[in-house]
Amino acid sequence: MDKPRVVLGVSGGIAAYKACELLRRFTESGHDVRVVPTASALHFVGAATWSALSGNPVATEVWNDVHEVPHVRIGQHADLVVVAPATADMLAKAAHGLADDLLTNTLLTARCPVVFAPAMHTEMWEHPATQENVATLRRRGAVVIEPAVGRLTGVDTGKGRLPDPAEIFEVCRRVLARGTTAPDLEGRHVVVSAGGTREPLDPVRFLGNRSSGKQGYALARTAAARGARVTLVSANTGLPDPAGVDVVRVGTAVQLREAVLKAAADADAVVMAAAVADFRPAAYATGKIKKKDGQDPEPIVLVRNPDILAEVSADRARPGQVIVGFAAETDDVLANGRTKLARKGCDLLVVNEVGERKTFGSEENEAVVLGADGSETPVPHGPKEALADIVWDLVVRRLG
Repeated sequence: MDKPRVVLGVSGGIAAYKACELLRRFTESGHDVRVVPTASALHFVGAATWSALSGNPVATEVWNDVHEVPHVRIGQHADLVVVAPATADMLAKAAHGLADDLLTNTLLTARCPVVFAPAMHTEMWEHPATQENVATLRRRGAVVIEPAVGRLTGVDTGKGRLPDPAEIFEVCRRVLARGTTAPDLEGRHVVVSAGGTREPLDPVRFLGNRSSGKQGYALARTAAARGARVTLVSANTGLPDPAGVDVVRVGTAVQLREAVLKAAADADAVVMAAAVADFRPAAYATGKIKKKDGQDPEPIVLVRNPDILAEVSADRARPGQVIVGFAAETDDVLANGRTKLARKGCDLLVVNEVGERKTFGSEENEAVVLGADGSETPVPHGPKEALADIVWDLVVRRLG
């Protein structure tokens, strides 16, 4: 089978060196990559580097190999075009249809999905002109990944940092998997919770669970690839931030509730994939609980945690908001799932069987998605991202 054909556009920013890692991930995973750097990008990384890493000649000028009409052919033959980094200048040119070099010509001729990974100083990213250009590109169907927050050039810190190349690759992989399908969550804000809450007993111990957060992160990553603005409320995961996702870190169920309610205020959909502890200790020991020779420990009294899924389902922040819950069951999976769906009042409930060697920490999952309308959508055993895509398909139908 032919390898997927990717055009990697590189514009002239200091983050151009990070595109080498993105290129390596594409080539090592079996993609045929053609690198198209701008003249400015070649000041940061030379053509020899791009050629060596891609295994293909580097295209830089519309006047090279004119008989092959590169300014048209490169874009026409691509399965994906990704620009990383995308500077403010490149976003402006792409939004206004300028074609003054090979990369901008390629963007105009491409009929495949296009992904931009911006990188620039915070002031440039927040400027109204840049924001309007980004909105224009998204409206036309391009995926523009939100930049990360962190260290920029020099001593500056803020939003505008190029996301981790591994996470940009994951977004591109999801976009490629969907083919030419338009980003159907464009203009939507979605909230996803992930991970497992921890309820402290004393300064060194807690009540927790086995959730790794991988399913919630797959949901967040997939939503970003489908064009959504994503807020990920993450509880004790240790996973890298998905590209283009705003991550809010929490520890306990009470903290998770506060973060979800705040983020849900303007959300189109809320997906509660986190494993939230049902109970917490009634009292917190300020010092480490000591064991005493010959004495049994004092019983730990538990109190109920807030039911976040039921709360956001009952008090929806806006009309038409879609609420999705998750139910981890060990027996009578569907029967317990139907009961929980009715009790929680959500629109969709993803039900799966869990155990010590099932689902938790795995890269794969299988489930049945139950709908409040009586529907059942079985999801066969497979990658957690496949389940995530099915969940978003069902959410999109309910958003209208």
